[in-house]
Order: sequence, then C-alpha cells, then structure tokens
Amino acid sequence: MRRSFALAAALCAAAPVPPAWCAPADSLAALWRYLGGCATLEGVTPGAVGSEVTVLFSLKRDGSLLGQPRITHSRLLGSEADQRAFVGAALGAVSRCLPAEITDGLGGAIAGRPLNLRLTSRKPERAL
Repeated sequence: MRRSFALAAALCAAAPVPPAWCAPADSLAALWRYLGGCATLEGVTPGAVGSEVTVLFSLKRDGSLLGQPRITHSRLLGSEADQRAFVGAALGAVSRCLPAEITDGLGGAIAGRPLNLRLTSRKPERAL
C-alpha cells in the first residue's frame, strides 16, 4: 500500500498538468496518506531493522515546516553507526515530503499545531 501512495506522489509531481486525484490534501486523513506514502526510509542498514522513531513537527499554513522537527520517541537497534543512519534517514524522510500540498482550509486548521509521524524499519515481507 505504501508503494501505491509513493507512486501516486511521484506521478503527481512529474505530471505537467496534475490530474484531479492529485489535489492538495484537504483533511488530516489525506495529509497522513500523503506523508505515509512519501516518508520512506532510505539508506537504512540491515542492522537497524526493528528500529523506530516518532518525529514531532509543525507546519505553517502553506504546508512548509515550522521550526525544527524533534524526535520524541526512539527505539534504536544495531550498532551506533546503524542507529545514526536510521535517525538520519527518518529526519531526511520528513524533510523530503515538505512542503506538503495542502488546502487553505487544512492549512488554517493545522498551522502551528504539533503533528507526530512514526517511522519504523521492518524486515521485508516475504512473497507468498
């Protein structure tokens, strides 16, 4: 399911004239779908499998980042280098997704409010 959202986000970004289904997020559910598809962990080593972090951040009315994201929870596994790579990948995933395309209504509702995004590194699922 994450791949379909990531593919949709990539298609929307690459389209010269975005289709109707690429409309800006107009609800929290739509924003979380976008962030869930966009915030992918890149550069995570196998030693960090099972690690997780929760990133706290706020957005401005236009969907851009307000201040610096903070990690409010972490469960880090692996060597110190694995842990650093995982934290870097998590913060990079959030920054790659912003600014988020949101409507004026949603922007007014969430501007300055804290948002939490949980990122985990799991073992790849086996094909059936």
